[in-house]
Amino acid sequence: MQSSAALYPPVAAFDSGFLKAGAIHALYYEQSGNPQGVPVVYLHGGPGAGAQAKHRQFFDPGHYRIVIFDQRGAGRSKPAGELRENTTADLVADMERLREHLGIKRWHLFGGSWGSTLALAYAIAHPERVLGMTLRGIFMMRQGELDHFLYGMRSIFPEAWEDFVSLLDAEERDDILASYYKRLTHPDRAVHLPAAEKWSGYESACLRLIPETPAAPSAEAVAYAYAVARLECHYFVNNRFDPDEYLLRNVWRIRHIPCVIVQGRYDIVCPPVTAHDLHTAWPEAQYVIVPDAGHSSSEPGIVRELVKATDFFRTVKS
Repeated sequence: MQSSAALYPPVAAFDSGFLKAGAIHALYYEQSGNPQGVPVVYLHGGPGAGAQAKHRQFFDPGHYRIVIFDQRGAGRSKPAGELRENTTADLVADMERLREHLGIKRWHLFGGSWGSTLALAYAIAHPERVLGMTLRGIFMMRQGELDHFLYGMRSIFPEAWEDFVSLLDAEERDDILASYYKRLTHPDRAVHLPAAEKWSGYESACLRLIPETPAAPSAEAVAYAYAVARLECHYFVNNRFDPDEYLLRNVWRIRHIPCVIVQGRYDIVCPPVTAHDLHTAWPEAQYVIVPDAGHSSSEPGIVRELVKATDFFRTVKS
């Protein structure tokens, strides 16, 4: 029996491949754990962050059939950073396409940050396909949440925010989102790569209760920054929900689904008020506040509660 205080040991994938999604995209996916186990799908954050091998370790590999995929434009999916045919509706449709491709009838959803947004959107569209949900660092892409990311985090991380906007002229700072979108979609690498690095660096600086020392620059870090910055900005500009409170207003459709919400008390990127709003609309969900954590899924308290949640869901059968 795995202790809920730590991740499960590393596990190798037993299957991987690419799934065609529309005329442009090919999605990377993989499976690990028990091929006959209860299916669970890991929904990465960002948009654009991609999944990693360590994300398999939130799940008991003897119990779960662990499905991981990189969303459009993210991680190993092709083409990297692609914005065309890349909407929330496309990602929801991709999940259904992948589920059918793998012959899965119903599955658990596990998503943090943007992954929680996508999990909610998918469950609302396809509640009959969902066994249970583990959500972390809740984000519902409401205007107030975007304003907080672009302007409000300055009150806690002023030096990170100053670095974030240092790329912009004074007049561009009146509309940070539009200014960054213009730069991030510019065809010249000399324009879009510095903008991507600033955007990604700003978010990374605010992720944890105790910030980590920034890693040395690498080709992998540049590719990550490019995808995350472009896709996050693209979604903030073009893929807002209508109405703004769409997810919250439609929680009634999924209140019968077992759910655990895990939220860091000192999450600055996705503050607890959003998780609180979700739990108010969904009182049946278990709501866990981690008192000594920020936003990152790798902080010890967050890891402990996420593994505890996936262990709990071993009692929910397909």
